[in-house]
Order: sequence, then C-alpha cells, then structure tokens
Amino acid sequence: MKPETWVNAAEIEQTLREALQPLSLSVRDDGHLHAGHAGAREGGHYHVDVCSARFTGLSAVARHRLVYHSLASLMPRGIHALAIQARSPEEA
Repeated sequence: MKPETWVNAAEIEQTLREALQPLSLSVRDDGHLHAGHAGAREGGHYHVDVCSARFTGLSAVARHRLVYHSLASLMPRGIHALAIQARSPEEA
C-alpha cells in the first residue's frame, strides 16, 4: 500500500469518537519522528490519548484491546505503530 492511501489521524479520531464516545480524545501523527525507520515504510506512527467511560473497570490490556478492536478496519490501511494512553473518567 502506498503512503498516499494510508489512514490519517483525522480518520483514526473519527473512528474512535464513534466507537468509544470519549470525554476527551487526541490523536497525534508521530510519523515525522520515524523518518528513515524501516517500519515507516509499512505505515504511520500515531499516539492516541483517550478518556472514555467505556474503560471504567477495565485493565490496561483490556483498554488497549478495545482501542485496537475499534480501529480494526483501519489497521490494514497503514497503522504501523500505535501508542495508547487510555483512561477512565475517574482517572482523568
């Protein structure tokens, strides 16, 4: 897949808003930090900071799984790396 067809931060944000109804959400494209990295040829590098009631009572692993599940349809479109900070409203 060519970089011009890769998913972008706006698409990731929209998908997570629909799936998680977050109280807060930011998606940052960190691709520029990985220029020249071998994985950069396989897709983008993103950082997600999300606060959602859907995370209440879930472990960190379960929260990350929920984010990955929410983005499953976008993963083949060039998400190479995804850093996730997932908090419940009580932790915000």
